[in-house]
Amino acid sequence: MRTQHGNWKPILVSLLSSFFILSCYADSMDLTIKHLGDGQSIVRANESKRYLLLPIEEKAGEAKLYMISNNDVIKTINIRLAINKVDYFVPLDLSAYEAKNLGFNIQLVPDSALCWREMKLSDTFDSSNREKYRPKYHFSPAYGWMNDPNGMVYKDGEYHLFYQYNPYGSMWGNMHWGHAISKDLITWTHQPVAIAPDGLGTIFSGSCVIDKNNTAGFGANAIIAFYTSAGERQSQSMAYSLDNGRTFKKYERNPILTSTVRDFRDPKVFWHEETSKWILILAAGQEMQIYSSANLKDWTLESTFGDGQGAHGGVWECPDLVQLPIKGTDLKKWVLICNLNPGGPFGGSATQYFVGTFDGKTFKNESAPEVTKWMDYGKDHYATVTWSNAPENRHIALAWMSNWEYANDVPTMQFRSSNSVPRDLSLYTQDDEIYLSCTPSKEVDALRSKLEKQKSFKVERTYNLGDMFKTPCDAYEIELNIKNHGAEVIGFQLFNEKGEEIDCYYNLIEKTFSVDRTKSGITNFSKSFPAVTSAPIVVGSTYKLRLLVDRASIEAFDGDGKFAMTNLIFPTEPYKRLSFYSKGGKYDVISVKVYKLGE
Repeated sequence: MRTQHGNWKPILVSLLSSFFILSCYADSMDLTIKHLGDGQSIVRANESKRYLLLPIEEKAGEAKLYMISNNDVIKTINIRLAINKVDYFVPLDLSAYEAKNLGFNIQLVPDSALCWREMKLSDTFDSSNREKYRPKYHFSPAYGWMNDPNGMVYKDGEYHLFYQYNPYGSMWGNMHWGHAISKDLITWTHQPVAIAPDGLGTIFSGSCVIDKNNTAGFGANAIIAFYTSAGERQSQSMAYSLDNGRTFKKYERNPILTSTVRDFRDPKVFWHEETSKWILILAAGQEMQIYSSANLKDWTLESTFGDGQGAHGGVWECPDLVQLPIKGTDLKKWVLICNLNPGGPFGGSATQYFVGTFDGKTFKNESAPEVTKWMDYGKDHYATVTWSNAPENRHIALAWMSNWEYANDVPTMQFRSSNSVPRDLSLYTQDDEIYLSCTPSKEVDALRSKLEKQKSFKVERTYNLGDMFKTPCDAYEIELNIKNHGAEVIGFQLFNEKGEEIDCYYNLIEKTFSVDRTKSGITNFSKSFPAVTSAPIVVGSTYKLRLLVDRASIEAFDGDGKFAMTNLIFPTEPYKRLSFYSKGGKYDVISVKVYKLGE
């Protein structure tokens, strides 16, 4: 048939395309899809299955998905549905709803998008590892995006780790509290989402406490979570659990704390014994605000801290306030941990801290205001907070192992981001200043399996140790003990057969320890990723160092706990060889111990 205008081919092509698309839908009768024009479509479930599997394309723009039950919106999601290709799938849990009453209003996705042919119902979702860079012994989500650790609390033999979580894609968005449980800080069991967005907003960072004396009235020994409700404005809310953190119920009179400050978030709550009150510290712009309460519901502003103190290159976030012992003494000092973004020593996000006194109302920094102390000298250590109620009066910290400069772009897709290893905190004195000491928690030692030990040797210019293991290994620890005999630079390199390398070196003229990852492997996803990071050191005659290497990270710790340095790496194959070099003199490597980890 010929049209009035004599151009029938475009119409035929359009009809054939529509027939093809409708045929794809007919092959899968579990979904009915109706396109309404202007990028809006209605999807209905025709069968009762546990998941709607959503195809994701990370380069696609964000669409809006409204989940509807009995004509009411019950969930709103920002999601990057596949337009031209499918990078991976994410599951939307439907198990709590009847299929006949369930629909989805999806906006901002063209009718021709690939997602309409790939979307499907299923009773299963495969979350087994499909990523070469998924760490062996650092915590990471089973799938989806993770950033700040949240609400970390210990109760009845279990460490609870909550975290900022997007279950609907591996880029930031849709903030929930994810949840995992461990008995040893190393092996984690994934739990269902703990706290989900609601009418007050998405769920930003916060903390948990054990209300041993039932001060809030929810029940003795309830786990109470404090978090930021992130709507158009940010406010503080609470939820409580009476089943050891397995489920949470939100307080019916949320929010419990409001402000006109736009960046008003990340509440950390703890019990202050001397004043018999609960203390809440949170970030408000570029300062910390400190509140007190007797019942965890009604809060009084006591003081602020931050004006003219430390680094202010970006917004202050994720505070913590802990009392720590000073090594070699019976004394303790309070430490205010302050994460900021940007403004880190090597660009992007980082963690600074202040040492001083706290009387239940006011924190006072005992260093000069302009002095900035960094908790970690790498590029990838942020949102650091400590466990509440940790056993043996320990103060165990955990950080998000990434940087906001490139966190959404690192070369993984099934998941993004992991945490640092847990670290025990204490203080030490040097040159009349008090500094924070970070050492890997003792539980990390349990990861060690096979030991490769080398005899001592001398390094005058270079010394090639060769392969660290007879069979390839992508997760290991290196312990070094070095005695200097006049060298100005003490260095060593981890490298593979592709020419990729990590260069680590002490520069005793500049009094620094550095890690160079500029040739470490895949670095081109961000212009700020290739970097050299450096920590100040005290020059002496001997040096001890621990290096914890995983598939996508390297963490360096001074043997006496005087510095820590955390950096991501993405080698195309594991570093298998180790070589040493010196400049300006020679040194002895007294011992080299290499342990396989997480086997």
